[in-house]
Amino acid sequence: MNPQAKLMFTASLFLGTTITISSNHWVTAWAGLEINTLAVLPLISKSHHPRAIEAATKYFLAQATASALVLFSSMTNAWCTGQWDITQLTHPTSCLILTSAIAMKLGLVPFHFWFPEVLQGSSLTTGLLLSTAMKFPPITLLFMTAPSLNPTVLTGMAILSAALGGWMGLNQTQIRKILAFSSISHLGWMTIILSYCPKLTLLNFYLYTLMTAAVFLTLNSMKVSKLSTLMTTWTKTPSLNTMLLLTLLSLAGLPPMTGFLPKWLIIQELTKQNMAPAAAVISLLSLLSLFFYLRLAYCTTITLPPHTTNHMKQWRTNKAISTSTATLITMSITLLPISPMIYIIV
Repeated sequence: MNPQAKLMFTASLFLGTTITISSNHWVTAWAGLEINTLAVLPLISKSHHPRAIEAATKYFLAQATASALVLFSSMTNAWCTGQWDITQLTHPTSCLILTSAIAMKLGLVPFHFWFPEVLQGSSLTTGLLLSTAMKFPPITLLFMTAPSLNPTVLTGMAILSAALGGWMGLNQTQIRKILAFSSISHLGWMTIILSYCPKLTLLNFYLYTLMTAAVFLTLNSMKVSKLSTLMTTWTKTPSLNTMLLLTLLSLAGLPPMTGFLPKWLIIQELTKQNMAPAAAVISLLSLLSLFFYLRLAYCTTITLPPHTTNHMKQWRTNKAISTSTATLITMSITLLPISPMIYIIV
């Protein structure tokens, strides 16, 4: 892609995100979401491969439907209450439509079907954008409207997301699809606590973004997209593979890694809100996700050559790990001891 075009699309992404997260009026928030959607479409389809074009088309259709629902929800609320302010969403029908629209934007169950397919058709760097930066504006809208939304609907969607995200990721061999189902599962954790402690939703999103960015950048530097290729990468970059193992365990939420912090705080808060059964169910469902993270970790470091995989061995390279990847990996592994400070800041 032309560097000037790429710069323009990236700047548009920043612009759309900034407009949405800083707006109080529904129309400006909707305009920011539209700018984001239009800016990321060329980045998805830049390879001109039929799968990339298909992914861009699916992404456009899903996001256009969700944007139309956001606009319809805000117009219904304005018609009934006379309010265009985002925080004044009070009409029950508008709240339900908005919940569906944001769920479609994020890829929450039952509106998740487009997300794995789009991620599979994109490159790893575009997949990183779709999994992290593109979810920030909808998460912000959820945060601002949290007091108005129905907690029962959100809890149901959250438990379904954790269940399906873990279950559908079990038999995947494509790493991008595994990371898509991982994202759906994490969104379940963010949604279940939204009505009770919205700042924990944001903390979970920040830490998820950190860990997912580390995984995507590591896989991109190793040029890996399938499990069979991942099995042969130890000969190429053993130190990076070891770091990837630890980052995957952190993403799974195992102590004493960073990923354990949001799960720990969410379970604690749910118990305080007399929602111990929901906390128990979502904790048990996270074991499904743990299985495919352990499968990835196993393929990364424990299946050392020689083995029976029919795949060309790769030469070991002396290419240094980039500073950004190293920083993200370090933070993904070691932030748990300073968790009180993080919780106070957020």
